[in-house]
Amino acid sequence: MYCEGNFARIDGKTANGLVRSSERYRIVAVIDSTCDTADAGVALGGENAGIPVVATLNAALAVVAQDPAHIFAAPARPDVFIFGLAPLSGLMSDDDRAAVLEAIDEGLDIVSGLHEFLADDVEIALAADVAGVTLHDVRRPRPTKDLRMFDGAIETVDCVRIAVLGTDGAIGKRTTCTLLTEALNAAGIPTVMVGTGQTGLMQGAAYGVALDAIPAQFGVGELEGAVVAAWEGERPRVIVVEGQGALSHPAYLSSTVVLRASRPHGVILQHAPARQVLSDYPEVAMPTAGSEVALIEMFGRTRVVGMTINHEGMSDSEVDTAAVVHAANLGVPVTDPLWRDPSELVAMVTDAFPELMDQPLVAGPVVATA
Repeated sequence: MYCEGNFARIDGKTANGLVRSSERYRIVAVIDSTCDTADAGVALGGENAGIPVVATLNAALAVVAQDPAHIFAAPARPDVFIFGLAPLSGLMSDDDRAAVLEAIDEGLDIVSGLHEFLADDVEIALAADVAGVTLHDVRRPRPTKDLRMFDGAIETVDCVRIAVLGTDGAIGKRTTCTLLTEALNAAGIPTVMVGTGQTGLMQGAAYGVALDAIPAQFGVGELEGAVVAAWEGERPRVIVVEGQGALSHPAYLSSTVVLRASRPHGVILQHAPARQVLSDYPEVAMPTAGSEVALIEMFGRTRVVGMTINHEGMSDSEVDTAAVVHAANLGVPVTDPLWRDPSELVAMVTDAFPELMDQPLVAGPVVATA
C-alpha cells in the first residue's frame, strides 16, 4: 500500500483505514519513506500489526519475500498495489504517478480511489495493458443511464437507521462506523454498514457508493438504493450509514445527501475536541459539537443520539474530561470508539432504541414460499 509522505496523517486516511480493517485485502506492507515507525499498527497509535512500513516498493517486495509467514495464507509475493493517499484534490503528484508506473512494471494490479481515473490515463492504461495487469478505479460511478433517482423506497426499510456524521472531514467517521457495526453484531444485533467513500468500499463494504463521485442529481437516489439493497439483502436490525465531510463544512455537500437519502432515525456525531481548524482549510475554525448537533437535527429532522471522540492530540485523561463535558452539554452519551470498550457504542444505540433489545433476532432475508 502506497502512502508516501502521509501515513498516519490526515491525507493518508485510506491507508490508515485499510491497516485498521480490511475484509477485501490482506495488507502486507506500507510504503512511506518519511515514516519513522517500523510497524503500521504502532504508527497509528495501536498495537503491532505485523505490517512493516518501508521506504520503497522494492523494499516492500523484499520484506514479503523474506518473511512470508506474517501474511498467513496470502501469496508469497503481493499482487496488488493500493494507492493509499486521499489528497484534497483527488489527484496524483508526479512522484505518485511514477510510483504507480513502477508498480505496473512489477506486474501488480492497481487499486485507486482517486477522482483521477487511472484507466482514462493513456500512458498508465497502455502500461497496464502491456504488463497484463488490471486497473481498479474504485470511485468510478456506474454509467449515467444506469444511475438511480430518489423514489422514496427508503420508507420500505423497516429497521433502525443510524448515520455517523462529523464536524469535519477526515475525522474518523468511517472508523467509528466499522467499530459500531462490529460491536452491534458481536452483541447479537444484526447490523450492516453502508459505505459512502472509497476507503470503505476498498475495505470490503458489501453495500455502498463513492458518493462524492456521483453527479449531484443522482447522489440521493444512488445512496437510497444502496440502503434499500442492504435491507433487502440482509434484513438487519440496524443499518449504519457512513457520513462524508460535515453538514457545516463550506466545501462539502455529501452530508446533506446522507441525511436526505438514508432518513436516519438517529445520528452519532464524530468530533475531535482538540482540533482547532478544519483539516484541509486552516483558515476556517472548527464548529463546536453543539452547533453541529443543532444543524443536523434541524436539517435532517432527526436526533443526535451520541457523540464519539477522535482523540488526536489528546491524552487519555483529556479524553475522559472531554467525554464528561460533552455528555453534560449535549445530553447524550459520549465515548472514544478506539480507546474505550465497544460495549459503550452498543449501549449508545440500545439506549436510544430500546426496542433492539426486545425484538427477536432476524436471521437473514425473508423468503416467500408457495
